[in-house]
Amino acid sequence: MRFWLLAGEAAIVVALAAVAVLAGGRVVVAVFRLAERSRATELPGDPEAAQDTVAPLTRAAATLRGGQWIGMLERLAVFATLLAGFPDGLAVAMVLKGFARYPELKASSTGAAERFIIGTFVSVLVASACAGLAIWLISLF
Repeated sequence: MRFWLLAGEAAIVVALAAVAVLAGGRVVVAVFRLAERSRATELPGDPEAAQDTVAPLTRAAATLRGGQWIGMLERLAVFATLLAGFPDGLAVAMVLKGFARYPELKASSTGAAERFIIGTFVSVLVASACAGLAIWLISLF
């Protein structure tokens, strides 16, 4: 009987970790699109000219190379530390990411900082939600 409970808990953890890591990336991309769209509507003047101004957020992806992989690792780290009951690990992951990206963010004026902040916040929120859901579902056993 205990084996089945452990197997059920493990299945919950694996499934929600996959959602956090893989589906979280799609959520981040969707939020980037929303940010670009809302930025275009805030800019005065010709909508086509506004599209040229929006491009820096998209071009910032080239400045922040490896963002997709870093985001997946970030979501996995956040999910794992929260699930392990070590919320301080979230701060450790954010500090490491910030220090690693600092030179690129400081040297860039392409919207990389905006992309970094949006992506980080969305990643942390998705991973935290998945970890919270996993903890809640496991508590039901």
